[in-house]
Amino acid sequence: MTQTTKVNVEAQAIEAKKASKTLMILSKEEKNEALNHLADVLEREYETILAANEKDLENGREKGFTEAFMDRLSLSKERIADFAQGLREVSELEDPTGQVLSDWTLENDLQVEKVTVPLGVIGMIYEARPNVTVDATGLALKSGNAIVLKGGSSAINSNKAIVEVMHKGLAETKIPKEAVQFIASTDRSATNEMFTMKEHIDVLIPRGGGKLIQAVVENATVPVLETGVGNCHIYIDKDADVEKAINILVNAKTDRPAVCNAAETLVVHKEWLAANNEALIKALKENDIHVHGDEHVMNIIPGSVLAGEEDWANEYLSTDIAVKAVDDLTDAITHIETYGTKHSEAIVTENQEAADKFFALVDAAALYHNASTRFTDGGALGFGAEIGISTQKLHARGPMGLPALTTVKFLMKGTGQIR
Repeated sequence: MTQTTKVNVEAQAIEAKKASKTLMILSKEEKNEALNHLADVLEREYETILAANEKDLENGREKGFTEAFMDRLSLSKERIADFAQGLREVSELEDPTGQVLSDWTLENDLQVEKVTVPLGVIGMIYEARPNVTVDATGLALKSGNAIVLKGGSSAINSNKAIVEVMHKGLAETKIPKEAVQFIASTDRSATNEMFTMKEHIDVLIPRGGGKLIQAVVENATVPVLETGVGNCHIYIDKDADVEKAINILVNAKTDRPAVCNAAETLVVHKEWLAANNEALIKALKENDIHVHGDEHVMNIIPGSVLAGEEDWANEYLSTDIAVKAVDDLTDAITHIETYGTKHSEAIVTENQEAADKFFALVDAAALYHNASTRFTDGGALGFGAEIGISTQKLHARGPMGLPALTTVKFLMKGTGQIR
């Protein structure tokens, strides 16, 4: 790490900390006006952003990035409009700060309030998703937090342009533009520097692949809100309705294969598979889903390849899927517990007792009965934009919207009481 890199990152974090003090005392109306103005500016300046994005896409083509990776990286006028709409939707949500969660009065007449307050400064470390730059900023500002953004090198031009446009917009609002910091260095040491800047950054949120998330979790001294990769499972029970099962599987696998709430593994009861394999094979073929199966599945589904140990844990982010045949619900749960990432898991069954057991025993942030895993999303669940999906258990779990970006203060109001 160069001394220059350290100084630059620290200077930006200090600026964010200063700006957070202004943010904390702004009214909800002032924050909402700023978010709506940012949305207007993003839509107005879309050509600037697209020109920068094309540089990243050209670099991606030269480096041979996968189709799924290029899809996450690619922007369009419509996608930028979606970013803007996300900001407007966040502005309409209830302000998560200043809420009195509980209050009481002690015997000595000391009044106690438990109140929600911003975290302070959020450090966001993410990969090739320019939408995160906007989503994370919107959620941070709405919840009264400043944010330090460190995007991946593959989207460096797009992210710089987006932040420059947002700074232009913020200059015309009550929110200081210093509340949004973007670390433009592609040097990995800049990311490492954020790991230990706990005097300026209150929480780190990593969003991306498993290696990135693990690097942050293992090396950071700043508290981490851990988001997780999505090795999500669809379990088709022996009592599953055929039409429901196939529709849910196809949606969860093919609607957007490159996102973390897409299904990566199908676990299927052997009895259901024996009775309905023709319908399943037809759906897999029609939707160009490529199967990596165990030996039982290999003998039933034409064109499948034998799954290795790595397939059961793989986040394909494509139309490939691992398929495991099991004898019963217990085997299904054991497989999910062994290879799942505690993100989103689904059971398809008409047996309520089986669904209840699945809900009770499977450890994941989001569980589904007769529904697609694709609903594990802030927008789909009514949170507006999300800053990530937490697979840990402390502070926040599941899609993290505005409430996850707050903590609490205890406010005591007295008349001279002493102890």
